This record gives sequence, structure tokens and C-alpha cells, in this order.
Amino acid sequence: MKRISLENLLESRKDISYEQQYQYILTLLSKGRIKPLKASGTNGKHPALYREYWLSEKEQDYSTWEQELKYQLHPLISIDYYLSHLKNYGQDRQWILRLSEYLRQNREKLEDRESVNERSFEIWSREKFLSRGPGKRILKNCGLSEDFLNIYQTTEPLAYYTHTRQVPQNILILENKDTFYSMRRHLLEESVSVPGERAGIRERSNHELEGKSGITEPEGRILGMEMGTLIYGAGKGILRSFRDFDLCVEPYMKDGGNQMYYFGDLDYEGIGIYESLADTVSGRWEIVPFVKAYEAMLEKADRTCGFADLPDTKEQQNRNIQEKFFSYFQTESVSRMKEVLVSGKYIPQEILNIADF
Repeated sequence: MKRISLENLLESRKDISYEQQYQYILTLLSKGRIKPLKASGTNGKHPALYREYWLSEKEQDYSTWEQELKYQLHPLISIDYYLSHLKNYGQDRQWILRLSEYLRQNREKLEDRESVNERSFEIWSREKFLSRGPGKRILKNCGLSEDFLNIYQTTEPLAYYTHTRQVPQNILILENKDTFYSMRRHLLEESVSVPGERAGIRERSNHELEGKSGITEPEGRILGMEMGTLIYGAGKGILRSFRDFDLCVEPYMKDGGNQMYYFGDLDYEGIGIYESLADTVSGRWEIVPFVKAYEAMLEKADRTCGFADLPDTKEQQNRNIQEKFFSYFQTESVSRMKEVLVSGKYIPQEILNIADF
């Protein structure tokens, strides 16, 4: 039952006489459709009517839906949940019927793996039904897992800049876009500033360079260390991108002799991204922090603004980091980095710019 005012009850009967309105309310009372809320008082007219009533909601007949669940859905769909929650079945019914029809007519399509959005549209004609809509909940209620649909999550394409394809080489993964652009610009400017033969070689296409003996691509250095390739990690996005690493990159980047480095913000989140990535690729590569870059951040922060004037760490950051990151640094650097973190501050990558590389 729900509470309703006399005014709302008479909304559709404003144009009839009060006597007719009174008779209408008496009819609803006699049929048990409404009950007076006596505490609301009367309207002051004669004959009087109460100002508010309890409205009895008509009970839904679920027998048709119950039969549908028992005898018309595809047998792979579990009906236990919806038999116990028939009102919920009514809300989800159109989507469950589409799933049932798909299993009846197109189940063989599940043999081919598809992306989440592709499969979602194939079944429900809504590409985001699984990723943002009620799809996951409905699957669970139907006793089906996402694995049953033979789907995969897509990742953002890996963005990287190739300075040289020679192997083995150093590959640097960068957390933020600004630093990626600045370092790329630094390597490009460094290569075109090299006089003579090396500058000429740099202007040749990559196809011309491949397979030609005696041609050496120019070296690129960042903070004194040779870097052959820069990867834009896009924060935590790098964790997803590396799932498809072999599909996204050129063969030279998969060479077993390459060394991968990571450079991100000096805060809990940046360190956490590094540690998660290192764990993800453990056994195939050892990704190590770009120590020279982190030390340059510390030195510049100390020299230009001082630790006290650094920005505050965002409160929602997960501060549960390990010691793996710090194990690559000298004791003095570790102490200074922890001093920054414990004080509630952080050093962004952007403290370094092209003039520092």
C-alpha cells in the first residue's frame, strides 16, 4: 500500500461536481481499493472526505511468467533465482528472452571468441550491455558466467616511439603523457643535431634500414643512458596493455636481450603501478625503475622548491606498497623518497622537462 492524497485521487475527475467526486471515493472504498488515513483529517466539506488515503496496489498475477520460466527458456539458463523473484523476472524478462533465443538459434557462435562489446551487441543489440549495463547481473541470476560467453576484454593500443630497432636495447615505460612527449622530442632533436652520416641515416625510412648490413642507427640518450624505445603507459592502463603486448608491438621489442625500465610519479600510486607491472611480467622480463630519473627528480625538488613545497598526495591513493621498488636504490635515495611519501607529499614526473634530459 502507498499513501496518496485526496487531491491526487481526484486528479482525473476535476471537472465533475463534488457530489460525483464523493460517490467516486465511496466506490473506491467499497471495493477495497483505498483506506482512509484518519489522522490526515477531513477536507471541511459536506459530506466530508479524508485528506489522505492508503492506496492498495493491485497484486500482480505472475502465473504466466512462472510457466514461461519453467517451460519456455533454454535449458542452459538456470531458473531458480527468478522463480523465487518473479517481480525481478518481469523487470529483466526482455533481456532473458533475448539470451534464451540466442542460445537456441546461435549457440555455435560461442565457439568463436569475441570482444565483450561485440558479444554483447550480438545477443542483446546493446554493445555496452555487459560492460556498463545489467548484463553481468542478469548472467549471474541465470547461473551463467562471463567465461561461458567466450569473451575477452579489449585494451587500449600500446603507444610507443621507436628511436632504433637495434637489439638488444633499453626500453623505457613512462607513466604520464607529458614526459613521454618531452623525452620523444629530446631523442628526435638529439638525432637531427648529429652531423654527417648519422644524421643522414636517421632520415632514412625504417624499411630501408632493416636488413642492411653496416648501417648503424643513431643512439639516443636520456640522462646519460641509451634508450631505444619509449612506451607511453597511461598510468594504470599499462597493466591492461601488457596483456596484449605481443600483439601490439614490433618483433624487435620482444627480443629477450632487451632491458625494460619504468619511470613514473614518485608517489604511492606510481610505485604501485611499477610493482604490479613487474609482477605481471615476472619470468619473462625484469622491469627495473629508471634510477637516474628518480634521483634527478629528488635532486631537482630539493634544489628548486624544497620537499615542504611539493604537492600533497591524493587521499584516495592505495598506500600498500612493497619494498621491491626501493631495492634498486642506494640507502640515501631510499631515505629521501620515503621522507617525501611519509610527509604526505609527492613528486610528479613533470618536475623534469626537456632541458633536464
